[in-house]
Amino acid sequence: MKATTITLAGLFTLTLFLSHLPQSKASIDLQIDNTSIDRDQGYTPHSYSSILQTATPAVVSVHTARIVRVSGSRGMSMEEEWLRRFFGLPAPDYEQNAQPEERKIPQGIGSGVLISQDGYIITNNHVVRGERGEDADEVLVRLNDGRELEADIVGRDPLTDIAILKIDAEGLPAIQIADSDNIEVGDVVFAIGNPLEVGLTVTQGIISAKDRRIGIYGEEGYESFIQTDASINLGNSGGALTDSIGRLIGVNSAIISQSGGSIGIGFAIPSNLVISIARQLAETGEVKRGFLGVSISDLTPDMAEAFDIDQSKGVLINDVEEDSAADQGGLKRGDVIIGLNGKRVDTSNEFRIRIGHTPPGTSVELEVLRGGTKKSLDLVVGSASGRFAVSANELLEGVEVSQINDEQAKEYRIPLNIQGILITSVDAESPYYRNLRDGMVIMEINDNEVTTVREARDQLKKGANKLYIFNRGRTGYLAIRLD
Repeated sequence: MKATTITLAGLFTLTLFLSHLPQSKASIDLQIDNTSIDRDQGYTPHSYSSILQTATPAVVSVHTARIVRVSGSRGMSMEEEWLRRFFGLPAPDYEQNAQPEERKIPQGIGSGVLISQDGYIITNNHVVRGERGEDADEVLVRLNDGRELEADIVGRDPLTDIAILKIDAEGLPAIQIADSDNIEVGDVVFAIGNPLEVGLTVTQGIISAKDRRIGIYGEEGYESFIQTDASINLGNSGGALTDSIGRLIGVNSAIISQSGGSIGIGFAIPSNLVISIARQLAETGEVKRGFLGVSISDLTPDMAEAFDIDQSKGVLINDVEEDSAADQGGLKRGDVIIGLNGKRVDTSNEFRIRIGHTPPGTSVELEVLRGGTKKSLDLVVGSASGRFAVSANELLEGVEVSQINDEQAKEYRIPLNIQGILITSVDAESPYYRNLRDGMVIMEINDNEVTTVREARDQLKKGANKLYIFNRGRTGYLAIRLD
């Protein structure tokens, strides 16, 4: 029986990211079409050709490459090069005067979508940065008319897998963007991209589900996928998912498959989320997320009964960080959030995404159930880049920790006398990726013992911090800096 895997829809072996981000930022003038499609036409069209003619020119191919410098080896055979590298044999005389050579190594191919006539393109972060973290020295965009233009990476957001590129051109065929909140399960959709580099390809399907979370970006990621059975394959990442009248409703990103090819379970990032991130990246080069400082979970039927609540959907507050935005706004442990700014909230993932994409400093109104009674609370959203981490178990940016359980102690061979908090994961995007790794136990921070996440956070300070850690049978000190 084959194992089911979840993969990014672009070439997963892409290994690049362009490090020279442009310093000057500009806003993107985007017009969103908020009207819903006509779901009562009463007939099936014989062709979508005229509709797709307006959408397909806006979908581009994204090619990435890395330039490497290698020792000059003119005249040296492969056998000589192999013996020299692995057995230390001296180089031939002709190599001593040879100059280093530059070679362009192709990294991968994905897709992108033109969202403005002056050259802004949205794509996936994993299209322009690979899993190993190598930098790309070249990003080329191939337009539908055959032109190839160099692109700059304006910004990227790993937590939503969104990146925005810019090419130097005017009068481009930008796609019409729709309000993805208006989509419904059963709507006809088209996936447009460059799968397996065969060229521009269109496939048709329907919206199979909304608000899917599949965990492909980790616990700290923001996922609210549109699921579709329109065929999505390797190379489609960053391409367009459009509605039946050719408007962008999502960016194709991932598939679930047993073979690596499409089996009708594909996922796209909703256009509203994409545009929210793209605007921030274009204007500032970064994404500033709202943050409340709460640990949350879905309200289950059993939990609703235990709390004596007559509904089974909502967001249960498990913990509130001291002095956080939630604490200052009056949220309490045991509250159940059922509404945000007058709109119903059913799941913790939905609530987290909506708060995360609310600008810090914005006032929001929460409708909560407390002891079976409805209350209205006004809160000012805080910033995720402040003292409090993005998730309840995140000690530092991209560094997840937990208290040590028996299974973890066995896995990492942690002796009984070692007390502290265990690093369970370190994201490749984290600024602490080179210093910390999973399996390390933080025993002390700045000469103070720590056994819980809260204790560890309380001991951290701006500037240099001294960590005493246990790692693979050894103990020692590490220094990390907090800006």
